[in-house]
Amino acid sequence: MLQAVLNGSRPADAHPALPVLPRHLARDARAVARLGVASVHVHPRDDDGQETIEPAVVGDVVALIRQDAPGVEIGVPTGRWIQPDPHERIQTVLAWGRLGSGKPDVCGVNVHEQGWTDVCAAAWSVGIAVELGVWTSGDAVTLRQNGLPPGTRRVLAESTVTDPETAVAEGIRILRALGQPPVPVLLHGEEEGAWSVLEYATRVNIDTRIGFEDVLVRPDGWLATGNDDLVRTALGIRV
Repeated sequence: MLQAVLNGSRPADAHPALPVLPRHLARDARAVARLGVASVHVHPRDDDGQETIEPAVVGDVVALIRQDAPGVEIGVPTGRWIQPDPHERIQTVLAWGRLGSGKPDVCGVNVHEQGWTDVCAAAWSVGIAVELGVWTSGDAVTLRQNGLPPGTRRVLAESTVTDPETAVAEGIRILRALGQPPVPVLLHGEEEGAWSVLEYATRVNIDTRIGFEDVLVRPDGWLATGNDDLVRTALGIRV
């Protein structure tokens, strides 16, 4: 599987084509869906362009994407940097369960963040699956010790090292520490390490992802024209 990560935490001026508004996220989701992408991950923004997990905003974004790209899995974050209070995070996730067509299919939960197991339980209690973010081999050990929470759809092995060669090595360390969980593992890198990690994941037949959240340029160093450009390039590498 190739997942498309459309915007992440980047500021609006990071790239001329970075989708921030709901209609732009829906536009990009539709574009990558036409290329065969079945899963998108988006970071909704409020009227000031700041990341938010507030139900009203999340519901609007998800509903619009669902309308423009029917059948595509839609994921959103629950990051501590967006809402530092674990209790507030849990209450917000529970409120997502009442969003109807605006309810996300899956939410990202980082294993290193306080209260992560409770956030997972809250999500699954309202029918939202979880993708677990594992940033280090230490996180992987924590996950193995705790076991997979109910509702886990996949584990994200996230190499946050940007040097291309070191990024792959870090990704391999995380994979080894994870062992063989009973759900799919998605391996990805970021910035200068994004393409080398994607190429490795492709070579060993592991799910991966690409999009403006992870990288703004193509492997040749040229600025990508959009998320669809990055996805098209990644699919070319996978052939």
